[in-house]
Amino acid sequence: MKDAFGAPQSLLVLGGTSEIGLATARRLIARRTRVVWLAGRPSPALTAAADSLRALGADVRTVPFDALDTESHEERLGKVFTEGDIDMVLLAFGVLGDQARDESDPVAAVRVAQTNYTGAVSAGLVCAGALQAQGHGSLVVLSSVAGERARRANFIYGSSKAGLDAFAQGLGDALHGTGVHVMVVRPGFVRSKMTAGLAEAPLATTPEAVAGAIEVGLRRRSETVWVPGALRMVMSAVRHVPRPLFRRLPV
Repeated sequence: MKDAFGAPQSLLVLGGTSEIGLATARRLIARRTRVVWLAGRPSPALTAAADSLRALGADVRTVPFDALDTESHEERLGKVFTEGDIDMVLLAFGVLGDQARDESDPVAAVRVAQTNYTGAVSAGLVCAGALQAQGHGSLVVLSSVAGERARRANFIYGSSKAGLDAFAQGLGDALHGTGVHVMVVRPGFVRSKMTAGLAEAPLATTPEAVAGAIEVGLRRRSETVWVPGALRMVMSAVRHVPRPLFRRLPV
């Protein structure tokens, strides 16, 4: 199989300028990946991302992609699969939003939800169908521990990730036995441009660490990956904290 042992030959990154997406691409290029597609809005940042991966020896191509333009997903992403099999799709796009502002700006809040959930449902189904048609491949979905339980500090973002997480789990069950592997990745606080300026949470991690966990998860054919792994036990406890107490926790 082309994507055997967690080392795909070809990779499609949805969210082509994502720091986690690019860290994962670099890690996989160092092993076996030779063709990389970066899907994102045309921009100098996307061009620079593609050039940085080409410098590592990969054949890198870009495709215009906007999470909010769901009507274009089937055509644009479908064209990628007509160029050859894709062994791995990494759904890495998303926005954090501004909780304080978005609570009083429903339009902005809806944009967060549409990007993180609706856009992901659309792109995820398009890619899942293409992977199933070719008979193999992995769909890796970047979720978040924020989706495990809504917190006062970021419940708009957290609720969008909760929806995405549930969707990805259900999609994985629907594709079980088809040759397509779906893996949900739940990082904690990731030190990145998205979180710059925010107070760092306990067990913070990096894009490179998430990329490493993705590679291990692919090799093991895992269905769920926590980054760092200790968060699995932490969130198991957090889920059962009574709400009156949970409201007072500094989370």
